[in-house]
Amino acid sequence: MLHSFRVKTTKHTSMVNITPYVRDIVRKSGVKGGLCLVYVPHTTACVFINEAADPDVVRDIAYALERLVSWDDPNYSHAEGNSAAHIRSAVIGNSRTLIIENGDLVLGTWEGIFLGEFDGPRERKVYVKILKED
Repeated sequence: MLHSFRVKTTKHTSMVNITPYVRDIVRKSGVKGGLCLVYVPHTTACVFINEAADPDVVRDIAYALERLVSWDDPNYSHAEGNSAAHIRSAVIGNSRTLIIENGDLVLGTWEGIFLGEFDGPRERKVYVKILKED
């Protein structure tokens, strides 16, 4: 089962908690056990799992990425000028696989699924593929 939804980001760098959207898709699928693949088909966005209880955590992630991969490095060659966004996305990755058990996502107590935006604001598409256990 393939599903999708859209997320509008509001800033150049945004971290959006998409857990409720993914969890809703899993619950509505009726699948009790299996896997859930979350994929973002964009080269300047990513998907990651981290703490969702304290919003400072994702702010700190954005801050650290800014320090690790600066936006204005004069040695970048990409003509569009958004090399940093591509690099940040490549470092984190554009998909995550989660376990479905008892009809719900298996996540740690504080964990959430985030869409990371590095070249916004934009509207991004998120695909969710549900794989039912045999």
